[in-house]
Amino acid sequence: MTIAVIYGGSRPNGNTESLTKLVTEGIVVEEIYLKDYSIEPIVDKRHAEEGFPEVNDDYNSIIDRILPHDIIIFSTPIYWYSMTGTMKNFVDRWSQTLKDPKYPDFKSIMASKKAYVIAVGGDEPYIKGLPMIQQFQHIFDFVGTTFEGYIIGEGNRPGDISQDLKALSAAEQLKKKLQ
Repeated sequence: MTIAVIYGGSRPNGNTESLTKLVTEGIVVEEIYLKDYSIEPIVDKRHAEEGFPEVNDDYNSIIDRILPHDIIIFSTPIYWYSMTGTMKNFVDRWSQTLKDPKYPDFKSIMASKKAYVIAVGGDEPYIKGLPMIQQFQHIFDFVGTTFEGYIIGEGNRPGDISQDLKALSAAEQLKKKLQ
């Protein structure tokens, strides 16, 4: 079982990253920090005769890194009651990959995977973060990925997540499950 972690945050060592690191501590994972890559927004050509144009960015290199793994952890701060724009931009590009002849089996490969979401927010995230979790559920359902679970934590300022005992406990439980 191999694991890739996709970090969608923009703050180094932020609350979401810290919570995710508690889950993966001592486990071999491939870490992908989306903020370190150039990912162009999608130009929707799903219905255009010419199809999607080639895009000169880092997106395909990230896809190439996640496809070999059995489990993908999506780690994103809750920004404006959803995933970060960086994470959403990455997921939006899946529409292009679904039509890309270089990835003819993208959907079936994604259907063989298990996914988790780890998210931290500052404005009642245990309630207001749930629509984002539902959004991920719909995304995973569309490509057939099994949604294994999620952790929501509460934190706004750097280090706040260390005070959320519920999230810390959930992180320890997920760590045991992944070991």
